[in-house]
Amino acid sequence: MHMMDDERKYWVGLNLIKGIGSVRMSLLLKWFGAAEVAWSAPLEELKASGLSSRLAENIVQARSGDLLEKNWEQIQKNGVGVLIWDDPHYPRRLKEIDQPPPVIYHRGEFDGTDQWAVAVVGTRRVTAYGRQVADEIGSQLARHGVTVISGLARGIDSIAHQSCLKSGGRTIAVLGSGVDQIYPPEHKQLAERIVDNGAVISDYPLGTQPDGANFPPRNRIISALSQAVVVVEASERSGALITAAFAAQQGREVFAVPGSIYAPQSAGTNRLIESGAHIYTGIESLLKTLNLEHSDQYRSAKAVLPTDSTEAALFALLGREPLHVDEIQLKSSLPIEQVSSALTMMELKGLVRQVGSMRFVAIYETGLEYDIEG
Repeated sequence: MHMMDDERKYWVGLNLIKGIGSVRMSLLLKWFGAAEVAWSAPLEELKASGLSSRLAENIVQARSGDLLEKNWEQIQKNGVGVLIWDDPHYPRRLKEIDQPPPVIYHRGEFDGTDQWAVAVVGTRRVTAYGRQVADEIGSQLARHGVTVISGLARGIDSIAHQSCLKSGGRTIAVLGSGVDQIYPPEHKQLAERIVDNGAVISDYPLGTQPDGANFPPRNRIISALSQAVVVVEASERSGALITAAFAAQQGREVFAVPGSIYAPQSAGTNRLIESGAHIYTGIESLLKTLNLEHSDQYRSAKAVLPTDSTEAALFALLGREPLHVDEIQLKSSLPIEQVSSALTMMELKGLVRQVGSMRFVAIYETGLEYDIEG
C-alpha cells in the first residue's frame, strides 16, 4: 500500500502541471514505466519521451520548488483521497471513456452500488416547476437505490443532491474546482452532507479556484459516471446541454423534461427532445429504459449478503460457457438447495447471469468489483 501511496504522490505532481492530462500521462507512463520515474527524469530524457520542451521544462521547474510537498501535505491534512488509473476503486465507468482523468481527488467514498447512477442537471435559474421535478427525481432515485450525480451548482443541481439526501440516498458532486474550494460558498454545508453519504470529487488539484473554463470539462465526468443524464430545465445556452452532449458521445441515455414553449428554462430541454432525447415523463420510464427497476433489490442483496465462501466457490466454477445448475451442483459437491439459493443471490448482485433455463455464466466485469475472497 505504501508503495502505491508513493506512486500516487507523483501522479499528483504531474497532475499539478498544466498541459499534462490523459494523453501526455499515458505517454509518460509508456516511456518511463512509473510516474515517480517520470517526475525525477532529467530534462533531456523528458524531451526524448515526446513532451514539448516547454512541458519538460515545466516539470523540471515544478520539482525544484516545494509545490508537490505543499500540495501533498494539504491532501493528507484535509483527508482527501487520491484515485489513479491503476486503482481498483477508480470508477469503472469513468475509466471506459476516451481520455479518463489521470487523477480523481475525493472526499467521501465511492461504493460498489454507485454503478447504478443517474445524473440530474439543469439551470441555476430554476422555476417552481423545475424545482418540483428535480426534487421528485432526486428522492425517487434515492428510494430506488440509484446514486444521484450532479455538480453542486445553484438551482437544479443542489435541489437534486438535497432531495436525494433527504430520502436517504447516495449522491456524488463533481466540482469545477479543487475539493477544498467549495463553490458556491453557500453550499459548504451541503457538501459536508454529501461527503457523509457519497463523495465530493474533482479532477482539479487542491487549491484550484472555480473558473468558468473548468465547468465544461467537469460535465464530462458527470455524464461519464452515470448511466443516463436527466436535464430538468435548461435555457438555449445552458451548461446542462454540454453535459447532455457529452452523455450522447459517451453512449449514455439522455432524458429531457418537457416544459412550456413560453418558458426560456424549457427552450433547451424541448430542443433536446426535438433532436431525439428521451422525453422524461416520470421515474418509471427512466428506470425501465435503464433496466433499473430492480436496482433497490440489487442494492439490498449486496448489503444483506456478503460474498461468502459458497458464492466464491460457485463463481470460480463458472465461466463464459453456460453451465447447467445440475453440473454446477456436481462440480461443487454442495447441496442443490444451497447452490440454487446462492445462484439467485449472485444473479441479483450481478455476479452471474442466467442464459436459457437453469444455465448460468459468470459476469467478470462486475465480479471484479466485489471482493470474492469472502
